[in-house]
Amino acid sequence: MLSLKSTRQALARLHHMASLDTGGVQLIEPLLQELRRVVNFDFGGLLYPGDDGELSAYAEGPLRTVVTDSFDPRILRSEHEVLVRSSHDFAGAVRYEHGPKLLRELVAVPKTEFHRSDFYNVVARPGDAMEYMKLVLRTPQGAGVGAIFLFREAASPWFTADDVAVLARLESHLARALQNGEQDAAGSEVHSQGVLITTPEGRPLWISPEAETLMPLAFGWRWRAGSELPPALQEMLRRLNTPASRTDLATMEPPAMELRTAQGWFSLRATCMAAAIGTRKAAALHITQRVTRGVRLLSALRALDLPQRQHETAWWLMRGLSEPQIAQRMGISINTAVYHRRQLYNRLGVMERGELMQALTRQAPALPRIKRPAQ
Repeated sequence: MLSLKSTRQALARLHHMASLDTGGVQLIEPLLQELRRVVNFDFGGLLYPGDDGELSAYAEGPLRTVVTDSFDPRILRSEHEVLVRSSHDFAGAVRYEHGPKLLRELVAVPKTEFHRSDFYNVVARPGDAMEYMKLVLRTPQGAGVGAIFLFREAASPWFTADDVAVLARLESHLARALQNGEQDAAGSEVHSQGVLITTPEGRPLWISPEAETLMPLAFGWRWRAGSELPPALQEMLRRLNTPASRTDLATMEPPAMELRTAQGWFSLRATCMAAAIGTRKAAALHITQRVTRGVRLLSALRALDLPQRQHETAWWLMRGLSEPQIAQRMGISINTAVYHRRQLYNRLGVMERGELMQALTRQAPALPRIKRPAQ
């Protein structure tokens, strides 16, 4: 059982995340980490509308291995037959589902029939998702932000009424934290870049090891190496290959798009190139993965496990705010903001912001490097 102090601190952290100037689905991982402090679950997930208009998914634990299968048309039909509403019917969920829902509330058939379904045997059982709690999140205007799923394994107890009440209490904070904020290249770091070479029609010819890793992160279940490109990439190639005139071809900006997913911020652009096969032309699809510094900063602060007021003070100091601005953000006096800043510096053994940044940089988890496949 969580102590009252731990619960209050976790709730304060979630409230703080909801008020940040960095927001979006890329916060789902630290958000789930904080949520674990107040709701006991084994692994979590998020289903959300992507920037390209398609549903995307983020999953922890064993569910990662079955996310792609969950989008298969056969499995979607099965899910529709055994549940009151398919989890992929996001528009319907936004319209009709309010507050946390338990799996046992959403099953529309007898238990024996549910256990015989393709949905159960291909997704639920291999993913060890024997029980889940679902919460649809909306903007204040009622637009869907995403649906959070908290899962418990077969060996774990079922969710309780207290768990449902806690999640309901956090609904507005979770929704605000996951709403997309401003995209600012100056506030992000380039993690990796890759390239995919295709024919003008979109048939893949070659892919770099980096792009081979980045494409599934950007497009999720819609990406299949060697198969038809996702619709968004096909549209980029169509725009590249159909200029109105030769003048347009020479002067036009390369078709480009931005995607924000739970795995990062991806920039894509298409350019023409001469292929290495005869005289045919080819297209190059360049992909760049960016990680916002705000997400890295949150990871570093979580590793330090600071008292809440020092945690918030460190965040705003690293975002460049002055002490009067920090006081206004935190709803405290300037003297109190100065006090929390001094306590923070003493705790970390630093004297000024530059040293604080160095201390946080040391704490920030290293981004996973791209591993090249063996030759």
